[in-house]
Amino acid sequence: MNEPTLPDRHAASQPSRRAVLRASSLVLLLGAQQIARGATIVAVRVWPAPEYSRVTIESDGALVAKQFFVTSPPRLAVDIEGIDLSPELRELVAKVKPDDPNIAGIRVGQNAPGVVRLVVDLKQPAMPQVFTLPPVAAYRHRLVFDLYPAAPVDPLEALIAERLRDASGPAATPVPSPAPATARAAEHDPLGDLIAQRANGPAQSGTTAQPPVVAAAPAPSAAPAAPSRPGNRPTATETDRIIIVALDPGHGGEDPGAIGPSGTREKDVVLRVAHLLRDRINATTVGGNPMRAYLTRDGDYFVPLGTRVQKARRVQADLFVSIHADAFTTPEARGASVFALSQGGASSTAARWLANKENQADLVGGINVQSKDQHVQRALLDMSTTAQINDSLKLGTVLLGEIGNVGKLHKPRVEQAGFAVLKAPDIPSVLVETAFISNPEEEKRLRSSAYQEQLADALMRGITRYFAKNPPLARSRSV
Repeated sequence: MNEPTLPDRHAASQPSRRAVLRASSLVLLLGAQQIARGATIVAVRVWPAPEYSRVTIESDGALVAKQFFVTSPPRLAVDIEGIDLSPELRELVAKVKPDDPNIAGIRVGQNAPGVVRLVVDLKQPAMPQVFTLPPVAAYRHRLVFDLYPAAPVDPLEALIAERLRDASGPAATPVPSPAPATARAAEHDPLGDLIAQRANGPAQSGTTAQPPVVAAAPAPSAAPAAPSRPGNRPTATETDRIIIVALDPGHGGEDPGAIGPSGTREKDVVLRVAHLLRDRINATTVGGNPMRAYLTRDGDYFVPLGTRVQKARRVQADLFVSIHADAFTTPEARGASVFALSQGGASSTAARWLANKENQADLVGGINVQSKDQHVQRALLDMSTTAQINDSLKLGTVLLGEIGNVGKLHKPRVEQAGFAVLKAPDIPSVLVETAFISNPEEEKRLRSSAYQEQLADALMRGITRYFAKNPPLARSRSV
């Protein structure tokens, strides 16, 4: 057998120049296709709510979008650059629900090579916000469309409508009248004014009906005005007003909160407990004064922390109770906790850690940091007073005592830290961690309807005990 010559032996062990050139061209071609492809869509979501509807497009890379709004008929058009129409984007069409209060439908199409146009048809005039969010928690890059009604939903109007709708329902359960406190001049009661105007109905024949005067609802980032909290409480021994308790189910929408080992989501559990507690509050009177619960969110949608505070102040809430389910890095942690605001440092390292975690809700849920009046909103949240904190500690103490009767406590006293959602300067505010959802045993209890009922009962007993010793603020007219 003849041995190959040196050149032939070299050719057998090395690829030809032509082969190398072909391989290089293939690599360059694939690289060019990768660059041209841009980001890949990994998920799309639609979150309907009366206050606003949100559309989220999640991708593995940042998206570049240009938007324009058409007023008649109202619709938002967004051109997303650097991508092609994909099955994931087509899913948006089917994700719009018929009962969405703001979105009539969504259309998507390839507007040009590498440009996808998305059109959101609206049911009413809107003030859209389009912004991007960097990766955080379990999310990658997000392109967000927040569609706010041009006429914003007023929390006070919503509360009045619910109150009048339920006025013919079963009588509320009475609670003994609280002991008198130091009297002072009564504050103005816009809720009482509006309920009286609504209840009177149309004017009698021969007169001109006057519509109720309603204060303009604040923009999503605006800070509503509210009276400062005085140091002394007034007497409230007569049926002169409605007692309003703001219930704040934590997280919601894009922000699921903590997730248990079996997949239980905090946002779902706390909303259920809030609904049960609302039913109990609405069926109760204190000293002849009817009670009414107001929920900062009544469905699965995201509400920024500052907006939750603004809502409670807008309805002139007497108490603010934020409901959560705790989580920790190990499954051994267990027990319920109650927290109040601290103007200084946190009462423990754990309290500081939890406050930092809860205060990150805006990052996970996603807010438009370029929206106006952010500095005003943050200034508002720094106005909390010593009187508010003292009252919050009283409320937290009775709630902790009642919760301890139905479950294990993580700490035997009310803790304090700088929770942003507790910074209403004129409303006693607490945050209740019902249990550790990261603990398999407590997660199972939180999923139980029976335990949810027990939690609601315990919180209701604590609220009525608080009012028995701390009468609510008097207001200037009967309702």
